[in-house]
Amino acid sequence: MTTALLSTAEELHARVRRGRRAVVMTMGALHEGHATLIRTAREVAGPDGEVVVTVFVNPLQFGAGEDLDRYPRTLDADLKLAEQAGADVVFAPSVDEVYPGWGSPRTKSGGEPQVRVSAGPMGERLEGASRPGHFDGMLTVVAKLLHLTRPDAALFGQKDAQQLALIRRMVRDLNFGVEIIAVPTVREEDGLALSSRNRYLSPDERRTALALSRALFAGRDRHAAQEALRARAREVPSTHARAEALSAIGESRAAADAHAVATAAPGGPAAVRAAARQVLDEAARLDPPLKLDYLALVDPADFTEIGDDFTGEAVLAVAARVGTTRLIDNLPLTFGAAS
Repeated sequence: MTTALLSTAEELHARVRRGRRAVVMTMGALHEGHATLIRTAREVAGPDGEVVVTVFVNPLQFGAGEDLDRYPRTLDADLKLAEQAGADVVFAPSVDEVYPGWGSPRTKSGGEPQVRVSAGPMGERLEGASRPGHFDGMLTVVAKLLHLTRPDAALFGQKDAQQLALIRRMVRDLNFGVEIIAVPTVREEDGLALSSRNRYLSPDERRTALALSRALFAGRDRHAAQEALRARAREVPSTHARAEALSAIGESRAAADAHAVATAAPGGPAAVRAAARQVLDEAARLDPPLKLDYLALVDPADFTEIGDDFTGEAVLAVAARVGTTRLIDNLPLTFGAAS
């Protein structure tokens, strides 16, 4: 197939639509993570539908001192990857196409947009606290691109978990008629989550950066061990007959440990945080060091920290700098009866 490169909404709207349109929004510098999103979009759209990939470096979501100017712009390579992954269209608008009058003087009709989408309290936590205004800019451009591309479905990666949660909330709260589909994080062989910013890392910095995924895996493994012990404890009643039965099969110590863990740390969020924190603390002593921004175990509904009595879906999230590069990662976990 030949992928069309379009730069205006008028060109996109002129295309004949026969089936579902699925959109993948990117800032370019496409990699295998984006390719996975595009291939999934192809499945969602179906053989008669259309897959549109947007490539737009959004100036509104870059704060002071961030890497807007050095953010990689590789449109030719992006077009090739999008075509190989099954995209019908790459929509690469100019800043003025997305924000009319952007380059004009600050007048009543020119300059940066005065009306924007607010991310609300959830947008002020974690990434929002580290990057004030970032999520307002992100939601504003997503809203505009949804209007410009008019999709039936839009796909986003789970690596940006807080972004995904906010987009879902915006679509619900503001009655956008579009389905939001989450696609699991794609990782490199060594565990590092795929990101356009990985290319900034030197070999030594990359070795340090692996602590982000290792910390998440350590938290996940600690959680899985706790849940396995609790499950074993729940399977055997706390009676005299239970003690005799366990003794007969040589598992009295294992059952005692299971009950101790289940009683001492119900839900286990503190232990999960501690396991992840240990890996990050060790990485802080490496050369070059990892400089932690945050480690959080949160409720995906509002991105507030969960307590020890929490049950249900949660997100273990981390952000850190290695050298001048800031990286984020996360893993979903399930606590309590839901697991």
